[in-house]
Amino acid sequence: MLMRNGSTKTHQSPVRRRAVMLSLWTLLAASLLATTAAAVSLASTAPAASLTLAFIPQENPEKLLGDISKISEYLSGELGVEVEGFVTIDHAAAVEALRHGEADISFMGALPYVLAHHEIGARVVLAEVYRGSPSYTSRIFVRKDSGIRTLADLRGKTIAFADPISESGYLYPLDLFAEAGFLQRGGDPKSFFGNYYFAGGYQQAIQAVAHGYVDAAGASQFADLLLTAEQLPDVTWIAESPPIPSHAVIARRDLDPELLLGFVGAMLQLNEPEYRSYLAYVYGPDGYIETNHEAYEGVEELARAYGYLQR
Repeated sequence: MLMRNGSTKTHQSPVRRRAVMLSLWTLLAASLLATTAAAVSLASTAPAASLTLAFIPQENPEKLLGDISKISEYLSGELGVEVEGFVTIDHAAAVEALRHGEADISFMGALPYVLAHHEIGARVVLAEVYRGSPSYTSRIFVRKDSGIRTLADLRGKTIAFADPISESGYLYPLDLFAEAGFLQRGGDPKSFFGNYYFAGGYQQAIQAVAHGYVDAAGASQFADLLLTAEQLPDVTWIAESPPIPSHAVIARRDLDPELLLGFVGAMLQLNEPEYRSYLAYVYGPDGYIETNHEAYEGVEELARAYGYLQR
């Protein structure tokens, strides 16, 4: 058929026209699918925009804030992403921050790690090294002038623990009294002590002893490093726990694997002489080693004995 402009129009059957339209829609859909797949692929492989660290208040929270700023700056430079950190109220709050995605990484003790592993699937990636070992002990501290020489002497007395979800600041020192026959595992500590308190950290617990606010404190063997030079001669310890796996660095279950790998590498780099000064800003260990859940199975068993985990 000759059109007025001189062009020729070709007649197509309805079936042919539908076939052409279907073909066009197929091409368009394929193009959209390819574009969407590429966008998803880029989104899944793109590095995370930030990394958030949760710190527990083992020492003065005000000091920790300054430390967090320093280590965050270092990690940000190494990872190429924004890194920020905050101090939680206690161990439980750190676990909850990981649960709700408010934190990606947390520095915490073995017991809260075990709980986080069972409750939210958190994974342990690093362990602290102190004095050449990835383990440490808990001790019962008292004032030298208190007249307290044995665990039995603390019957009816007051004791400060660091935190109810702390292996060296509660679980292991409390178990010393159970092993001595003074308490039942999982029973009320008041069946032996006059009273007991949770001070909120190692420093707070041992300072309570140094100032005479309580008769004893259950805390890490290194808690006496948190005493002043004037206080140190006045405080001693009377009992010590078996070895405990050292504090851990843990990650939430769904943290980007590439970002986690970079973080682990940056933390292990702190073992090198030129970077060791940064260790002072992460609770001051001698260094870090990679670790896994098997190292914390003993803590897991004790947690079950005290009802923290179901048997």
